[in-house]
Parts: sequence; structure tokens; C-alpha cells
Amino acid sequence: MAPAAAVPGAGAGAGDSARLTREVARVLDECRASLAVHPRKLRELAALRSSSSNPGGGDRFLPAFCVAVTPLFNLARRSAGSDRASRFVAAFASSSASSSTDGGGVDGFLEGFLRFLLTASAAAHRPARFRACQIISEIIMRLPDDAEVSDEIWDEVIDCMKVRVQDKIPAIRAFAVRALSRFAGDGEDGGILDLFLETLDTEQNAEVRKTIVLSLPPSNATLESVIESTLDISESVRRAAYSVLSTKFPLQSLSIKQRTTLLHRGLSDRSASVNNECLKMLKDEWLVKYCGGDVITLLRFLDVETYESVGESVMMMLLKDGALRVQDGQSIRQYVTANGDNEAEQVSNIQLMDAEVALYWKIMCKHLQAEAQIKGSEAATTTGAEAAVYASEASDKNDLLDNVLPSTITDYVDLVKAHLSAGPNYHFASRQLLLLGEMLDFSDTMNRKVASCFLHELLMKPLEHEVDDDGNQIAIGDGVSLGGDREWAKAVAELAKKVHSSVGECEMVISTVVEELARPCRERTADFMQWMHCLAVAGLLLENTSTLRTLQGKAIEPSELLHSLLLPAAKQNHVDVQRAALRCLSLLGLLENRPNAELVKQLRLSFINGPDLVSAMACKALIDLVTWHGPQTVDQAIGIELPDASSEKSQFTTVDISDLNDDDLNIGVLDILFSGFHKDDWEFSLEGDNHDNVPTILGEGFAKIILLSENFASISADLHTVILAQLIRLYFSEETKELERLKQCLSVFFQHYPALSDKHKSCVSNAFVPVMKAMWPGLYGNAGGSTHVISRRRKLAVQAARFMVQMVQTQLLSSESTDQASKSPGSASSLADASNNFDISEEGLAIRIAAEVANCPDKKTAAGKAYALALCKVALLLRFRQSEQKAIKCMRGLVNSLAALVASDKDLVKELSQMAARLRSLDASPDEELAQDEADAIFKKLGLDGGFKLDTNQAMPPTPAPRSVRPPAPTRRRARRAPSSSDESDAEDDNVDLPAASVSRVPATPSMTAGRSHRASKTAALSKISAKPAAASSSDESDNQSDVTSDEDSSDEE
Repeated sequence: MAPAAAVPGAGAGAGDSARLTREVARVLDECRASLAVHPRKLRELAALRSSSSNPGGGDRFLPAFCVAVTPLFNLARRSAGSDRASRFVAAFASSSASSSTDGGGVDGFLEGFLRFLLTASAAAHRPARFRACQIISEIIMRLPDDAEVSDEIWDEVIDCMKVRVQDKIPAIRAFAVRALSRFAGDGEDGGILDLFLETLDTEQNAEVRKTIVLSLPPSNATLESVIESTLDISESVRRAAYSVLSTKFPLQSLSIKQRTTLLHRGLSDRSASVNNECLKMLKDEWLVKYCGGDVITLLRFLDVETYESVGESVMMMLLKDGALRVQDGQSIRQYVTANGDNEAEQVSNIQLMDAEVALYWKIMCKHLQAEAQIKGSEAATTTGAEAAVYASEASDKNDLLDNVLPSTITDYVDLVKAHLSAGPNYHFASRQLLLLGEMLDFSDTMNRKVASCFLHELLMKPLEHEVDDDGNQIAIGDGVSLGGDREWAKAVAELAKKVHSSVGECEMVISTVVEELARPCRERTADFMQWMHCLAVAGLLLENTSTLRTLQGKAIEPSELLHSLLLPAAKQNHVDVQRAALRCLSLLGLLENRPNAELVKQLRLSFINGPDLVSAMACKALIDLVTWHGPQTVDQAIGIELPDASSEKSQFTTVDISDLNDDDLNIGVLDILFSGFHKDDWEFSLEGDNHDNVPTILGEGFAKIILLSENFASISADLHTVILAQLIRLYFSEETKELERLKQCLSVFFQHYPALSDKHKSCVSNAFVPVMKAMWPGLYGNAGGSTHVISRRRKLAVQAARFMVQMVQTQLLSSESTDQASKSPGSASSLADASNNFDISEEGLAIRIAAEVANCPDKKTAAGKAYALALCKVALLLRFRQSEQKAIKCMRGLVNSLAALVASDKDLVKELSQMAARLRSLDASPDEELAQDEADAIFKKLGLDGGFKLDTNQAMPPTPAPRSVRPPAPTRRRARRAPSSSDESDAEDDNVDLPAASVSRVPATPSMTAGRSHRASKTAALSKISAKPAAASSSDESDNQSDVTSDEDSSDEE
């Protein structure tokens, strides 16, 4: 039905209606040129509508208007002119509602036009649906709040737009979402909000997701979805999410976690436009609007004690943008008043800083220092007036920094001491103030002496602890770092390096403190808190020492440190003391040219016999030693002889570390570490980032080893395959699914590993079959279980198989790969001997899978049948290059055997037959068979046992035709159906990639023969019809087509 026919009275007054139609069409045509003429044309069209409103023909304008705008719905391509015309149409319709004074004619026009648009929005013609949704959304967005439109019309619009949200055209979906956005915030939205949230999770088009995000109303239900959109893959969606958050969600409505998460993502986003949008939200909305321009108030909203890095990023971005500067009269000195006569008055004259204030001054001072250094460098590299300007700016920055910092070192020390003595609530502020010491001048002897005494107090300060109900002391913090906080230890180390800047002076001072703290430990009179304090300072010394030569001749030398402190500490009963000692042993081993034998033995013994937390620390230490010195060097340290160079190790030595009480010095360090994968009773906490557990440390360590395999020549390629297979099983294991850090590490590793080298891809191909053997339940000694358990394990194994296929198909990033693209069959004969790298590509993996299916034990059991079916389905995903002619012939000889083994699955047999046809089409000489010695050479190169008999002439098992479920055909003769284009395309599709020679080798079933003869007759009929001139379309068919839709457009759309 034509759109104009949808309006009552469209045929009355044909002459006046035609005139009105021409006038409206002229106005619309003039509006296509520019938006500037729209206000004047709106008045002109309103006047035209008023002139047509008379007692005899008050309803003539609407039919004429609908007929005039109908050509917009037939434009197949979107253009700027048509969009301007559509906007004008929407503006006129909405203005007619806003100018209404009585609910009569004007409302009748808007409602009638909306009904016309709803008819067009349900059309099969794609341009009609698009234009209707565009105009409807524009009308809704332009309508004033007091527009009088019946609820019945709005219900129809909402229902229609809900349907169009599921349209297959992205632009139509976007306009439908935009049209519904104004109704989503209502209390009774009819499920619009739920539709938006559901569509946002499944939508593939970025523009539609962006429109949905912009259309979401502010509520608790939509907040999480908007925050999740800040991780969208599309830059425009992420930018839209920050725009919505800044305009619709007040700062107070977000939790601290949400605020810091948004800032962390936005300020570190790879897109500059997203950075700018996040900075705009931070500066214009959060800082200015909600915090009154006070950055300290903003930092209080972020909880900088918990999210320090986010607070630093916010400060740096605001300083870089120029939104912050030091105000007149503001400085750290205002927190330090005139000193009194005694120490008590000095402390009382110190005003304590909040955490936000301390962080503010630390970042501000660092920024001023960096600006001064940059300007000074620019002044040094330029000459003349430009250099003078830079030098003046650098001088101003330095003067401002001097005015902000404490006036004397004594004031600075008093300020830090006051915060330290104020208790744990000011520990964060104390650390921020401690970092200010890097910007102070300690060249004066008196200043250095004051700072040195203060530093000695910091090093000698015992660890903080608390007492439980039983009277036991519990250390506060991580138990291995000075002050129980790694960041605090770094701050003390930086201050020590600044105060004692001479070569070896810092090591001398800290070693003196270590020797003093070690006395009760060597005398065996120290409790575990004293042990931990001494080990924390020793770790600080080793961590900030570049070489052991700097410790020679100091208060405590490396050998004395090892034998009198670290090794006895590792044998203590307290777990935290053992962990701290193992950490120091690891640092000492990294500084040695060759690791000490007793050090390595203690680490091995702690890994085998220690509690889980101790084993985790020992595991981390051994991994560090192996990656730094190499596994051979670590083994040589304890007397393990090097293996014979002629015999490469292909498997790790199996060790049950659960039952191993003493260390076996004949077993290498990698064998012991790898045995840690097979221990099932490791305990780990799921709280925090759960990285202090043995499976995570082992996974990260071995991934690092095989990723940097060129640095470990002593590890054979076969061991790389074993390690990779274990990592894949670990990644898909149900026992480690809660270890998020391990999952993330291995995910990044698997993404990069196959893309770096051909050897890595070969390792992935070699690991495929061992992984499947180890993961498939009920085979190769693997446990079975209930039906549910077996099904879940099979799914994990199939996921792992597909994952490895994707790894093999990954493109290489390095230049070592040679491009061997598929070439035409005519040139394939010259590439018959080019099968040199099939073992690292998909061809080698396909042959391995086929050989595994052929060698699969228990083929008649349910587990064996499922195993063979799964492997065959994976093999279908692999592609063959035409240059690998020998591999193609080899696979052709194996694919027939595969089909025979899985003959019970008819769909799979059909796909294997198609694969056989594709391989035959790629074969340059399909009638020639591969020689057995060449086949054995292929199997040998792939590491497979020979004995496979290849038969490329073996017939594929027939696929029986499915039994028809239709009722029997009537006895009367059917009318002959004219051939259609779909029949022709079906005939072409069925014959693609199937040469005559290959088809003749597959025995045809009766249904196939009948289908082909039927298609052959249709092809002959089509050729005869095409030779005749095409018949003209009948006028009846053209009359039956709608003005909005047409069969031709529908077919094009589909």
C-alpha cells in the first residue's frame, strides 16, 4: 500500500492536492542545499499549510505532504542533502505540535504523519525503514515536553521502535535506540531500559553501542554498564561512556572504587581523545563543579592512601594541563612553626598533614623540580636571548621550589619525626614526606650529619606488630620489607642514597646497621621480630647494591652475611623468618658471579620440605637464579655434571616432592621445579592478587624460560614442548581457574609466543597431541568420572585443541617467515619439492592429528570414539598451502582412513569428503601417489612412527541421504516450476571446488545422482531461456508493489 493511501481522504480534491504536493516538494528540494534556509522555509511551509486549511478541505495538506516526502524513502544511499531534508521534515512536524493551541488540527497532522512513518518503518525496503526511523527519532528529540500526542500513538511508536532495535541494519538500530531514549527514563518505560542493557551486551556495531550508552538514563542499574563501556574496543564508545559519566552521574553517586577505576582507565587509555574526555570530566566536572576547584577535596574523594598511583596520575595530569599551581603563601613551611627550646616544644609546634595534603606537596615539588631541570637543559642547549629566557624560567622554578620546601634540614627531620610519632594513621603522610628528601641539599656537613642520624633511627626502628588474644606477636605488613611495606623501604633507600651519595658510603652505613642488628641473631638470643628486622635491613642492603665488591671490607662481608645470618635464618621455625631469609638468599645469589653451593642447596630444600608460603618464596628464588645464571650453572654449583652434548634430554625427571624428605643432589633444578606442577596439595589464598603461590610462580617462570629460549641453549627443544604442553594444561585446568594472575600472565604469553618465531610454532604443533592425550578423560590412563564430569573435561580439551589451532595459525611478527601464498594449479608443479616447513605450519599439525586418530587405542569405546570425532573436527579447521605438495598427498592418503573411523557421524563424513575434494584440487598431480619412502620421511620429520599406509584411491564411505519427513507426493502431476536464480546459485555452489576427476572417486548415492540430473536439466533449461529476449514486466505486478517497498529492493537488501 502506498504511504499516501494510509491517510484518509487522500484522493479528494485531486487538483488541489497535486498543487499542494508540488509546493511541498519544491520547499523540500530547496531545503536540501543548506541548513541556513530551514527557518525561513519552515515559516513558508506553515503558511502553505494554513492556506490549505479551510472548511472544505482541512485535511488536504497531510496527504499532499506525505506524497511529497515519499521520494526520500526510495533513496538507496544516504547523502547530506537527504539528511537535511529529513531534518527539515522532522522540524516541521515537531513545530506543528509546539504551535498547537487547541488539540485539533495540528495534533491530527502530527499523529497522522507518525502513522505514515510507522507504516514505512515496518517496510521490507531498507531505505524506507532507515528514513522512517531517522525522522521518527528526530521528531521525538525535537518535541517539547508539553506536546499533546495521544498515548495510543506513543505506544505504537514504542512498540515499533523496539522491533527496529533488532533490525539487521546498524543505522536503523541506532536511530531506533535514539527514538526510544526519551522514553527510557520514565518510571513505566515498558522494558526499554532492559532492552537497552541486553542489546548493549550483544551488539556488534560500535555506533549502535555508542548510541545506547548515550541514551542510558542515570540510575544504579545503568551505572555498571556505562563503566564497563569504558573498556569497549571502540574508541568512540569509550569516549561516549566518559561523556555520559561526566554529565549524568554526579561525583558523589560513584563509589571510591568506581572513581579510581574510571580515572585509571581514562588517563592511561591509548587514545588521545579518550584521555581528553576523561581529563575534561576530571577537571570541568569533578574538580570545578563538585569540589569548587580545591584539589585537596578531590583527592579526598579518591582515597589516595589506598589508590596512591591514581592520585599521583590525577595530580600530574592537572599540573600538565595547567589547572594547578602553587598559590601565594602556600608552602610546607606553614606546617612547621618556630622551634622551641626543647624537643617537646618542637613536636608540639608541628602541624600534622593529612594524607591528601602530603601527596599534593610531594607531587607538586617533584613537578617544580622537573620543570626547573627541563628549562635548565633547554637553556644549556640554546644561545642568546632564548637561552636567557629559559635560564630565567628555570631560576623562577627553583626559587619557588626553595620557598615551598622546609627552610632547613632540621625542620624537615622534625616534620617527618612528628608524623612518625603520630601513629600508623600518619604512616602514609610520613612516607610522602620522606620522599621529599630527594629534593633537599645535603652537601653541608652539618645537614648531612643531622640527616644521617635520622636515617640511622629509621633503619633501627623495630617492625610494628600487634598481639593476638593468646599473647602472640604478629608482624604488621608483608614480613620481608623494612617497615613491613615495600614502598616505605624504597623511600628509606632513596633517602639513604641522597644523604650518603659517595661511592660505597651508603652500603657502608647500611651494612653497619646490619652488623649491629645481627649480633643477637648470631648469639641466638633474638626473637623472631628481631630476626625479621635484621633480615629486612639486610634485604634493603642487597637490593640496593649493584655488585658484591662494594660490600668487601665493610662491617659485614658477603660470606659472613651468608653463613652467620641468612643460612641460619632459613632454618628457623618461624615461617616469616624463613620467607625473609629466602628472599635475601635470592638477592645474594643474583649478585654472585656463580651461585654458592650452600645457597642453592638451601633453596632446593626449602622448596621441597618447606610450608607452602616458604616453598613459594623458594620457588621464586630458584626461578630467578635459573633465568639469571642459567640452569646448567645452578646445577654445576651443587656438583651435578653436565649431560653429554650428543644426547639431548627429551623429558623431565619425575620427582614426587610430596614424599621427598631430603634433597637428591643428582636431580637438576628444572626437574625439581617442574615436579611442582604435579603436586596437588598446594595451598593458596584467593584474596588479593593471589600471586604468592607455587602454581602461579611456576607458570610465570617457565613461560619466561621458553619465551626467551635463545638465552637457554642447554634446554632442548623437546623440553620446550613438554613445558608448553604443561602450561596449556595449566591454563585450561579447573583447579587453577581462580588464579586470575596466572590466567592473565599465560593469556599474554600465549598471544605473543607463536608470533615470535617459527620454532615456537613448531613447539605448539608438537605439543598438540601430548596435551590432548593428557586432557581427554577415559584414555591414556586418565580418570573418568560421572557423565557431567566427563562432559566438562571433554569441553575443556576441545577448547584447548581449538586454542592451539589458533596459535598455529597466528601470523609471525618477525621477518624470518617466508610468504608462501597459495598459487594457481598451473604453477604448482614447480613447487612440488617446496615442502620444507610443513612441520611448523597447519599441514604438519593436520598430519599429526590424522596419525593420532589412526593410532588411537580403544577405538570402540565411548571415550575413544569421542576422542576420534573431536580430533577430526579440529583437523577440518586446518588449511593447506598449495606449495606443500608432499604434505597434501600425505594428508590425502590419511583423510580416507579418518572417514572410515568416524563413519558413524554422517555430517563429519560429509565434511571429510569435502576436505578430500579440496585437497585433490590443490594437488598438482592428483593421480600420482606419494612414494612410501617420502611418506616415511614426512612422518620422521614430524616425529611420528612410520607404518602408515597411504591410499589416495580409497573410496570415501557413502553418506546416506536423510530420510524425508514430508508426506507422500500427490498422484496428480505437478505443474512445472520456472527456474529461479536461487536454483542456479545452488547448482553453482554444489559444484564448487569439485573437479570431475575427484568427484568420480566418490561413489554417488541415488539421492546425489537424482539431484545432479535434476540440476543438469535445470541448467539446460536456463541456457535456453537466457538465449531468448527477456519478457517485460506485467503492469499488474508493478501495481501490486508498494510505493515504500519493492521486491527488487527487498532482494537487494537480503
